[in-house]
Amino acid sequence: MLKSLGIQTAALVLFASAGLLPVTAENAVAQSAQRYVQLVDYEIAPTDLEKFIEALKENGAATSKEAGNLQFDFSQSASNPSQIFIYEVYENEAAVQAHRASDHFKKYVATIKDIPAKRQIRPMVSVVRYSKAN
Repeated sequence: MLKSLGIQTAALVLFASAGLLPVTAENAVAQSAQRYVQLVDYEIAPTDLEKFIEALKENGAATSKEAGNLQFDFSQSASNPSQIFIYEVYENEAAVQAHRASDHFKKYVATIKDIPAKRQIRPMVSVVRYSKAN
């Protein structure tokens, strides 16, 4: 009886491990494809918020069409509309540099340069990514 239980347990462990292999392999692929992520936090004066958001929408629409851009999202705090969070994902560092050299990004920077804001930029690299198709 004990031997039978041991064989059943070993079979269960092997079966469960086999089911985990694709997930582990997928994560390894995600880790090797190192994407560049740009996180930007803004605190905008309420009087400049509308102008800032319009400039950001224009920049985001153009950025999302860039060959190396994978994602461009921005969010506004539900409790403090003056707080804006930008989340950008690029295929590689060259795509980030191409974005910074683009005419639409330069226009965006020129448009918001006189808008008083607190800004924190956090460049990062993607480790693992889980997402659902839209």
